[in-house]
Amino acid sequence: MSRQRKSLSVLLAFLIMLVTILSACSKSDSNAGNGSASSPAGTASGSSAPAGTASAAPTGEGLSNEPITLRMTVWGAPEEVAAYKVAIKKFEDKYPNITVKLQHIAADYDTKLTTMVAGNDVPDIAQMESASIAFPLAEQGKFYNLQDFLSSDTEINADRLVPNITYSLEPGNVIGLGPGPESFGLFYNEDIFKDAGLTPPPAKASEAWTWDEFIEVAKKLTIDNKGRNALDPAFDPKNIKQFGVNFPTWWGGYSNFIFSNGGDFISEDGKSFALNQPAAVDALQKIADLINVHHVAPSPVQAKNIPAPNIALQTKKVAMAIDGQWVSAGLAQSKFNFNVGVLPIMQKPMTTVVSGMFSMFKSTKHPKEAWELLKALMDPDSSIDLITAGTWMPSYRDWYTDPALLAKWTENLDSRPSGYKDAIVDVLLNDSHQTPTGYVKNFNKIMDIVNPALDKVWLGQQSAQEAMDAIAAKAQAQVKGRRDVKE
Repeated sequence: MSRQRKSLSVLLAFLIMLVTILSACSKSDSNAGNGSASSPAGTASGSSAPAGTASAAPTGEGLSNEPITLRMTVWGAPEEVAAYKVAIKKFEDKYPNITVKLQHIAADYDTKLTTMVAGNDVPDIAQMESASIAFPLAEQGKFYNLQDFLSSDTEINADRLVPNITYSLEPGNVIGLGPGPESFGLFYNEDIFKDAGLTPPPAKASEAWTWDEFIEVAKKLTIDNKGRNALDPAFDPKNIKQFGVNFPTWWGGYSNFIFSNGGDFISEDGKSFALNQPAAVDALQKIADLINVHHVAPSPVQAKNIPAPNIALQTKKVAMAIDGQWVSAGLAQSKFNFNVGVLPIMQKPMTTVVSGMFSMFKSTKHPKEAWELLKALMDPDSSIDLITAGTWMPSYRDWYTDPALLAKWTENLDSRPSGYKDAIVDVLLNDSHQTPTGYVKNFNKIMDIVNPALDKVWLGQQSAQEAMDAIAAKAQAQVKGRRDVKE
């Protein structure tokens, strides 16, 4: 009997436990259902959940329901700021409990932001230039490692981004993501080629001009004030009315050809200054020869009288211009027959990808919400006006590979001529190199030494080898390694 009572007691205890468990499960399911209904997505689809009560979004698990204010700082032209506002509006609509304060710092951005950080007046997210401010702050431990977010997010990860827009303090420590990548191309006036009876630059990387072919065409398109081209023995290089090409002499311009020629700014192990090595020297000398030997490109002095690329090409001051794809916006507005070809090659097709970045400060009290904001800023749909105008390119890889998405920003647009997909889109995706500011430690201090020496090269006062050898020891003293090499 007592055994039977004991059995009944055990049975009752088991039944009570089972009821308790089922009740708990039912409560948990009920809460999950409510959370889904009151999520931003649910609200958008007609949920009656009041604003400000949004729980976690589909990929925003763990987001706060409390009212939150995030602050972000940016620089940029009005159209860029307008794109940020579009992204913020979409973000705030999706997360009604979050308000974003956009602080546009129009001038002296680095100094002002550095002062803000020093005074503990720190935004949650900030736009950053890699070499001048981002890495110095990252080395002070100011930023979140965005790799942790990329590794766990279901919507965005490293594989979904186009190459060379991730900035890392060291391998595995991502401190910034670029929302609007840019690359370089060979822009040209189609009418000049037609009038000269010349075949325009190829657009496909597989058909790119060799350096010698590029020089030959540039000579034919460089015209003195008597109408003679640079192949004519009587050509007058001191009185040129149309240059074959305008070549930017800042590092963004010549880095394309150093990389194309197999060179670099520092060695692969990060230990040695490399601009005095054969591949880099050869590239720099060939560029200088465009100015001083072949007379097809303006010197830095002559370039002061060359207007912006859109005007220079439209008015036939130059026939071709090597420049960033951002010039597409101005070219489209100028309303003349322009197009773009792939950059000429020295050894292989190559373009340098440059981009500002967004970083998240560790001092933010809302890292999950700040990450969702950063994702919104990376979304090409949010900056579609800036992209279609010609200023930016999308940061998501599928916008380059999915025909429908690619068409949204490359077809039937004044800013995207017929050569654009091959010369710019495909090359960025398949033949691009990260900006040296993204991996060369102490880049700005090295270039403070290199730039004055290169000025002598561009002016024909020294060979590239002489100039780079002359400053090699001083530059070497500033070499601190590579960020893409684990030490």
